[in-house]
Amino acid sequence: MRDPPQKNHSNQSRSRAEVYFAALLCVLTVLLLSQIGQETSWVDGTKFFSQPRFWPAVSLIGMAAFSAIYFFSTLIPSRDGQSLDEIILWIKSLEYALWFMAYVLIVPVVGYFISTLAFVFALGWRAGYREIRTLIMAGVVGVAIVVVFKGMLSVKIPGGQLYELFPDSIRNFMILYM
Repeated sequence: MRDPPQKNHSNQSRSRAEVYFAALLCVLTVLLLSQIGQETSWVDGTKFFSQPRFWPAVSLIGMAAFSAIYFFSTLIPSRDGQSLDEIILWIKSLEYALWFMAYVLIVPVVGYFISTLAFVFALGWRAGYREIRTLIMAGVVGVAIVVVFKGMLSVKIPGGQLYELFPDSIRNFMILYM
């Protein structure tokens, strides 16, 4: 049996798209790096590695260096013809950033515990896990995440607006531990 015909993308259009993306990445990185003086500070009398500007500068310099390397590597011709497929894959991966943003928006409304459980089930389902055993394991992971962050690490996450509907004793428990 024959394989379906493969999409034939010309090398020129592939490299052009990748070069544009790499150039955009370089420009955005340099723009961020140019703003570091206005967005961070250098505090006299503070240790070098504890400066508020130090780690953002390290990360942005690294990002600038690697994006420049990436940009120059795009100028070298490639013969794989897979660029368009890769660009589509990158765009599809943005879906998970949107899931995260939805989670961040929902936590203050519904609460950390309920939101975390809902999202581990939803993301498990979205990732293609349909077996009840696997979804139960996702729920166990969600509960473990809440226990570790709220219970053990005492991370302060505001209670959800939904908690206001609970009786006082349950509301206090949910705010403190869930």
